[in-house]
Amino acid sequence: MTILGVGLIGASLAQSCRQRKLVETIVGFGRNAGNLKKAQELDIIDSGSTDLITAVTGSDLIVLCTPVGVLVERVREMLPFLEDGCIITDAGSVKGAMVDEIDALMPDSIYYVGAHPIAGGEKSGLEASSADLLTGAKCIITPTAKTRADALKRITEFWAGVGMQTISMDAHEHDTVFGALSHLPHVVAYALMNTVAGVKTDSYGDILSMSAGGLRDITRIASSDPVMWRDICLKNKRPVVTLIDQFQETLAHIKTLIEEDQADALRETFAHANLHREKLVETNT
Repeated sequence: MTILGVGLIGASLAQSCRQRKLVETIVGFGRNAGNLKKAQELDIIDSGSTDLITAVTGSDLIVLCTPVGVLVERVREMLPFLEDGCIITDAGSVKGAMVDEIDALMPDSIYYVGAHPIAGGEKSGLEASSADLLTGAKCIITPTAKTRADALKRITEFWAGVGMQTISMDAHEHDTVFGALSHLPHVVAYALMNTVAGVKTDSYGDILSMSAGGLRDITRIASSDPVMWRDICLKNKRPVVTLIDQFQETLAHIKTLIEEDQADALRETFAHANLHREKLVETNT
């Protein structure tokens, strides 16, 4: 198996595969030779290379854990050097058009099955990885009309083999669902953090030092990798923009209730949010 991108997800996947003896050899690819060396020293991978062709040659399984902004280009670069029967999967959090584009690149002898392991957090990189990060988490599998049944079966079993709950979903539907569940919340957290940090008074030019735990909790994901989330937003542009519009409408409604002193309606709006929050907690415990 070759893992492209030995960061949080890639390194955690490698450790889980090692622990469960799912593959014989794990090769890592990345731009940072030091990171690959450290992963090898920690026995996360067997070997690593900053040369893509060297890393993928001879592999039966390729897992792309690279940023979504370069994922398709990586597939295009390595395809001529893959052996017949090789299966490609990925960990990208955007599917839709990306899956369609990769499908169109696939020759008859190489197989691609899109996937999105729903795991991780605001911390990124090799240092944040662990063998149990994926255990019990959901993994969305996004087959298309072009997906071979045997490849789909093998990839579904692979992600289940590292302890994940696999769910099959249309790639474009995936982008709407996770645009709402993940991409919009990150955009809101970034916007909220920038808004609050920009507030100044006559006496205080920086108010963040006076914040309690609430602001820290609600903006936790604003610590996420800016480059990764830039790429995700641009690759999932249409759903994200639509969801921002919906959020702005909801926020504008709350603004109107406050401006017009509609106390009962404002309380009811917040109460509905309480109920939705309770349902969210219940379904994730």
